[in-house]
Parts: sequence; C-alpha cells; structure tokens
Amino acid sequence: MPEQPAPPTSGAQHTAAPRDGAAVPPAARRTGRPAAARRTGLLLVLVLGGLTATPPLAMDMYLPALPEVTRSLHAPAATVQLTLTACLAGMALGQLAVGPMSDRWGRRRPLLAGLAVYVVATALCALAPNVETLVAFRLAQGLAGAAGIVIARAVVRDLYDGVAMARFFSTLMLVSGAAPVVAPLIGGQILRVTDWRGVFVVLTVVGTALAVLVWTRLPETLPPADRHTGGAAGAVRAMRALLADLPFTGYMLTGGFAFAALFAYIAASPFVIQEIYGASPQTFSLLFGVNSVGLVIAGQVNGKLLVGRVSLDKVLGAGLVATALAATALLLMSTGVLGPVGLAPVAAALFVLMSAMGITLPNAQSLALLRTRHAAGSASALLGTTSFLVGAVASPLVGIAGERTAVPMAIVQLAGALVALACFVGMCRPWDARANTRAGAENGGTPVRAKPREGEER
Repeated sequence: MPEQPAPPTSGAQHTAAPRDGAAVPPAARRTGRPAAARRTGLLLVLVLGGLTATPPLAMDMYLPALPEVTRSLHAPAATVQLTLTACLAGMALGQLAVGPMSDRWGRRRPLLAGLAVYVVATALCALAPNVETLVAFRLAQGLAGAAGIVIARAVVRDLYDGVAMARFFSTLMLVSGAAPVVAPLIGGQILRVTDWRGVFVVLTVVGTALAVLVWTRLPETLPPADRHTGGAAGAVRAMRALLADLPFTGYMLTGGFAFAALFAYIAASPFVIQEIYGASPQTFSLLFGVNSVGLVIAGQVNGKLLVGRVSLDKVLGAGLVATALAATALLLMSTGVLGPVGLAPVAAALFVLMSAMGITLPNAQSLALLRTRHAAGSASALLGTTSFLVGAVASPLVGIAGERTAVPMAIVQLAGALVALACFVGMCRPWDARANTRAGAENGGTPVRAKPREGEER
C-alpha cells in the first residue's frame, strides 16, 4: 500500500510501518502503536471522516424520500418511519460486536468485511419490493455501517495519543459535522432526477468507493502483539474492565448525555422553527446549516487553539457549562418567563448549544479513549453504543407534549446537559489529576497531565 507521510512529532523517529502480520519492533510493542503507522494528512482525514460520515449519509440522505417511499410501497407513514429506527438501532448494536472483533483480528479485516456487507445491504435496499423487506435491509445496513464508526475511532486511538488525538478528533468534525447538512441536500437533488431507489444506488456507489479507498490506503494500525484473544468471553471481560474504570465510564456517560441534547435538537428543531415560530423550510435549512457550521468552527477552535494550551478536562467542562446555559435560556424562553420572544433569540441559543458540541463531544471521546490502550475497539464500541442509545431514547421525548411547544425540547436538552455535568464532576473527578493519572496507567492507558510540557504530547 502506498506510504503516507508521518505526522510531525517531538523528535520521534519513524520507521517503515510493518505489514499486517509482520513482526513489530520492540519500541512499537511497548507503546502499542508503530511510529510509522501514524499516517496523517488530508487522505487520512478523508478516509476516517468518510467512515464517521457513513451514519448521517445513510440516515439523512434518505429523509427527503420518506413521503415518496410511503406512496411507492403503499405503506403507512409510521411503518416507513421504522426504516429509520431499524438503521439507527443497527448502528447502535453493531458497534458492540465490531469493536471487540477489531481488538482480536485487527482493524482492517472487520472494517473491510463491514463495508462489504454495507454495500450489499444498501444495494438490496434499492431493490426492496415492500416496506417489511426494506426495514430488514435497513437493519442490516445499520449493523454493517457500525464498523466504520467504531473502527475509525479505534484507528485514531491506535495512531495518536493525548493532545494529538484530541486535535485529530476535532479535525474530523470538518467532515462529520458537514455530513448532516449536505446529506439531505444531496438526497433532494437526487430525487429531482430519479426516485427513492436512486438514493440507495448513490449510497451504494459511495460505500463501494470508500471500501476501495480503505483497501488501498488505510494500513493495519493494530500490531499483532497487541491483539486480544479469548473470543466472546474475552470481549466481555475487556468491556467489564473498561466499565469498572470509573473515569472511563464517567466520560462515556458525559459524552452520551451531551449527545442526547444534540439528538433532541435534531428531532425537534424542524417543528420548533417552522410550526411554532412560523419560519419557512428555506429559513429552517439556513439556520440548520449555520448551526452545523458553528459546530465545525468550534471543533477547529478546539483543535487548533485550545488543545495543548488548556487541559482537556477544562475545555470539556466549559463546553458542558455552555450547553447547560444555552438549554436554560431555551427553557426560559419557551415557558414565557422572559416574555414574548421571536425567532432570533431562540436561534441564537440553539447556535450556542450546537457550537458547544464541537468542543464537548471530541474531548469527551478523547478523554475516554486515553483511559485505555489495549482495548480501543471495545472502548470505541461502548462510546458509540451509549451515545446512540441515549440519543434514541431522548429523541421521542421532545414530542411528548405535541408539536406546538418547545418546552419538551428545552427540558430534554437541559436534563441531558445537567446529567452530563454530574457524570463529569462526580465520576471523572477532573480536579484529582494524580488519581486519574495513576488509574489510567494501571488500566493500560496514557497518563494525563493537566498541561503538557513544552515539546511533548500529553
């Protein structure tokens, strides 16, 4: 496979990356990651970004086609909605299986197998004769697509540590943050020239191109010496050990409940902006795009300016506080405590909340993955599954009082932010740096200092 330039590190020497199954140098075995495997640059960002963008592409590109699917398959709208639920459930549960598999067999083989099944399942969605078959194929699509989500995070953990890892996660926000904005627009344009089946044809082509790119450009990043054995029992033991680490579980829940606030926004904002405040679909699309740009910009500020200068815990705490304040403002406005308000203040609060996600989510993931080195796949699976499941539970709650009030959305967002803050403070104990350093080292992770010394990574 073609070599990519290694990222600059503080005086680190890089040697040729070992092939899959080849011997790993002693230094690489000690660190758990071959130095030359630290591939970076635009290509790596695009490959891993494409993998993390698979879920929003599979979910959101299909959204404009839902009414047409209802007519084409002569199915009730509620049944057609199950095609979304099935895909989301598959992505949540699939990560629990794929993550441990990647710890046992390496990253490439499970990833390529998952992408192959994803391509086949997506192609079959385009051929589905009825809605029941489409639901089944969408479940398979979600289960297979989970490989891209979980292994992308594990690859980042294989290649990077500390500050570098947090910066890379922030860079991925450029791709994963833009995908939910672009996907419905692409889906709408596809429907101008073809029907809903054409959306799945395009997704099949995209999945095939991504699989080829992974096959030719993404090397194995987990050395054989660091792989786990023991089958399902070993995977359960690894996950149990991860969950027994209180700070890891705290960061996992912190990110999961913060994700609930994001899911509440995605599920409720179309009704809040259009039905309650009377905005047009075009205005809603514009505001949705602006908020997503805010998330991307905040992620870049996090990676370029904050990480390495301020401790990850402090940045994560600031993001959680900003989320809670924005949700509080939304609740006060939606309950009428502040008197009649127009769309502008509500849009401003939503912008702050979404921008805070660009700081909160990558740092929560980075701090959790820093707790482990030898089970990054299992750790990534727990992180992803928790976020998807908590988000899936939060989404229907925003409509519990109907479509004419924004109060449920604000309550879910504030509850998610406050629970995330409680988990962060009570379980992660960010003030106890010495205890966290010791526990992280005992768990096979990387000791974390509040601020890295000059010329070295955290």
